[in-house]
Amino acid sequence: MTVFSTIHELLAAKPAMAVAFAASGCPPLSYGGLRDHVERTVASLNRLGIGRNDRVALVLPNGTEMATAFVAVAAGTTSAPLNPAYRADEFEFYLSDLKAKALIVERGSASPALGVAAKLKIPVIEIVRASSDPAGVFELTPVDNSKTTTAPAAGGFAGPDDIALVLHTSGTTSRPKIVPLSQRNVCASAGHIRDILSLTPADRGLSIMPLFHIHGLIGSVLSTLTAGGSVYCTPGFNALKFFAWMDEAKPTWYTAVPTMHQAILARAANNREIVARHPLRFIRSSSSSLPPQVLHELERVFNAPVLESYGMTEASHQMTSNPLPPRPHKPGTVGVAAGPEVAIMGEDGKLLGPNATGEVVIRGPNVTKGYENNPKANAEGFTHGWFRTGDQGVLDAEGYLSITGRLKEIINRGGEKISPREVDEVLMDHPAVLQVVTFAMPHAKLGEDVAAAVVLREGKSADEKEIREFAAKRLADFKVPRKILILDEIPKGATGKLQRIGLAQKLGLG
Repeated sequence: MTVFSTIHELLAAKPAMAVAFAASGCPPLSYGGLRDHVERTVASLNRLGIGRNDRVALVLPNGTEMATAFVAVAAGTTSAPLNPAYRADEFEFYLSDLKAKALIVERGSASPALGVAAKLKIPVIEIVRASSDPAGVFELTPVDNSKTTTAPAAGGFAGPDDIALVLHTSGTTSRPKIVPLSQRNVCASAGHIRDILSLTPADRGLSIMPLFHIHGLIGSVLSTLTAGGSVYCTPGFNALKFFAWMDEAKPTWYTAVPTMHQAILARAANNREIVARHPLRFIRSSSSSLPPQVLHELERVFNAPVLESYGMTEASHQMTSNPLPPRPHKPGTVGVAAGPEVAIMGEDGKLLGPNATGEVVIRGPNVTKGYENNPKANAEGFTHGWFRTGDQGVLDAEGYLSITGRLKEIINRGGEKISPREVDEVLMDHPAVLQVVTFAMPHAKLGEDVAAAVVLREGKSADEKEIREFAAKRLADFKVPRKILILDEIPKGATGKLQRIGLAQKLGLG
């Protein structure tokens, strides 16, 4: 498969008339049209004094304009997508930390980012589109007081080592860190996803992930473009609309986080005809662990292989993935190395053999060279050229990786170490349990103890005592949750992920 080193090169190789983007209510955008759009966008930014490696913050709703803005801005400058749901103080932190050269919003935006941009004297650019424009096409219009005539230090299309994308780490346990990803990094990762999934120009991906997140940007959008396929963009995940989108888009695959898959399954029974009409080639899951029970139910409902993969921002998303049949995909694992080299490292910095538990480490063309302006994090994050993921795992003899937990999430109960994922999988086997997240809660004598938050299946009932007794038959006593909270909904992060760290405090157990 062809390896691309820049977004411009990646797009240049595609047939002009093939469809790149589609969306409801507007004509599709061809690859020829997308190339023209990218050229116009880069030229417009250059005229405004913004060029290669200058950071352009994108605060746009999910959809095709956000997808094409990411691609076009990244082709000639540096895309810095931000969650449009941030509040003013969050925008102030991120825009300041990024040293953004401009902020792109849609015309008529009421985002608090606008007030922050005025305070920080960051030029604002609006995207404006006509109703007859193909999907994702827009013009850039600077807001009056934002005009600049200074030429950029370097214009035109970016080179392989220029920075295409900057994102912050989630910052659940510390100040968010800036992750710069080069053109070479993001193109390598998109190529790795194309190859492991055997994506072709005949494939159409249904994009439901947030496009301020690496999973949506690379796992859904750029991987499809690398293969010459088409992306059907939605306004963001909505389980009530998923099957109508499926009917309109006729996708061959989609990628999502486990909570989204569970919400889709909850509505699948009423949409069997749509599922049968539009058979999927496969379903992809990433960004957090997919309970094997959910994987089996998805495969039964959609009659397609469900491929769990493993990604993180520092790796431009993908590190490992379960392969397509006829190669085995193993539920409970995140598959085989799918791009970078993957190994297990002991506490002494030495690599371990098969079936040994240690920290998952990676190196390869998709991996960032390091965090920005953060020597301490880089010293801790890299050992002998390997990036330390912070995840604990084990590689089996066939090279399939099982993640046993985030090192920071492992529960230390008086010296006894407990993997929350192991407890999750046991509780998920209870017939009344739909969703579960196990987490550490403070304990006066032991330091930490085990707690779990549970959502029950519709029409099913169970109480804390019953679920604890179920767990006690399958787990050692010290692993059985001392506290089980039965909730209508478990609090999630901005990308739909269930987050263990800080959950005790959020639920009043801290």
